[in-house]
Amino acid sequence: MNQAGEWGEIYVTRYLREKGYDILTSNYRCRFGEADIISLDKKTLVITEVKARGKNSIARPAEYVGKEKQRKLALTASLFAASRKLKNPIRFDVAEVFFPEEENYKVYKINYMKDAFRV
Repeated sequence: MNQAGEWGEIYVTRYLREKGYDILTSNYRCRFGEADIISLDKKTLVITEVKARGKNSIARPAEYVGKEKQRKLALTASLFAASRKLKNPIRFDVAEVFFPEEENYKVYKINYMKDAFRV
C-alpha cells in the first residue's frame, strides 16, 4: 500500500469513529482478498473500501472499485462474518479521500458513500 492509501485509511477510521461506528479491524486479509476497514454501524456489518487520490486525479477514486474488487470484498466479508459467527446484515461502503498535494497528506475532502454497491 502506498502512503496516500495508509493516510486515507487513518482519516477514514477517525471519520467513522466520530460518526459512532465501532471499528472491528482494519486491513483484514484472507485468501479472497483484503478489506480496508470492517466496522459495525449499529447492527450492520460495514465493509469500507478506501480509495485515496490527489485532488487533481483523472478519475474519481470510487471508479477503481470495479466488479472484480466488489466480488472479492463480498467473499472476504462472508469469510470474516462466518469466522466470527456474525449474522449481521452486510453493507459495502466506499470512502474517497482527496489530498491537495501528493506529498502532503493533510486531507482535503472525504466523500463517504454508504451502500456504494451490492453483490
